[in-house]
Amino acid sequence: MATQTTLPLLLLALLPLAAASTFNVINQCSYTVWAAASPGGGAQLNPGQSWTFNVADGTTGGRVWARTGCSFDSNGNGHCQTGDCGGVLACTGYGQNPNTLAEYALDQYAGLDYFDISLVAGFNVPLSFTPTSNGCTSGPSCAANVNANCPAPLQVPGGCDDPCTIFGTPEYCCPSGSSCNPTQYSEYFKGQCPQAFSYPDDYDGTNFTCPGNTNYQVVFCP
Repeated sequence: MATQTTLPLLLLALLPLAAASTFNVINQCSYTVWAAASPGGGAQLNPGQSWTFNVADGTTGGRVWARTGCSFDSNGNGHCQTGDCGGVLACTGYGQNPNTLAEYALDQYAGLDYFDISLVAGFNVPLSFTPTSNGCTSGPSCAANVNANCPAPLQVPGGCDDPCTIFGTPEYCCPSGSSCNPTQYSEYFKGQCPQAFSYPDDYDGTNFTCPGNTNYQVVFCP
């Protein structure tokens, strides 16, 4: 007969494990990046290294990005030139612009995952975002070196910033409740990375879906 101590443990063992997606982040750049994820934390990735973490189904507003030019002490405190998330190695929030974003929402409408690459927050490192399970094979890539020909007003150390941050006007910032149109700067981003969001209302080939509980791979410098 089960005791009062062991019975709850037996019941817990019968419960299904919470569904989650596994994210594998790989650094194929020739330089070190500090991978960041919200949720997920962060990790230093030297060339060729990878980092894996799990994200629970039902998560919304998730994102993965690279940080560059970082320096952290033994306690994980420091600063990054691009993508900094409050001066810590293990991010608990979003990063500072400019940063190329792999964005996702898991197990949402119709049981689907929704994911994309966004340059709305600018660009710092090329990346690809691909599914690796459930027979799902299609995902976006932004492999171009967007920094190389970044328009002069958007040039910042280590990246190509977004026009909203630089100019702060409705034309570029698309206030909530209003529609916005392409600009010369969003068209530059779109020309470099056609599969990525170039401004908030850019839905031209930018949205991707997979069945819920799919696993994903994010590659820096694909």
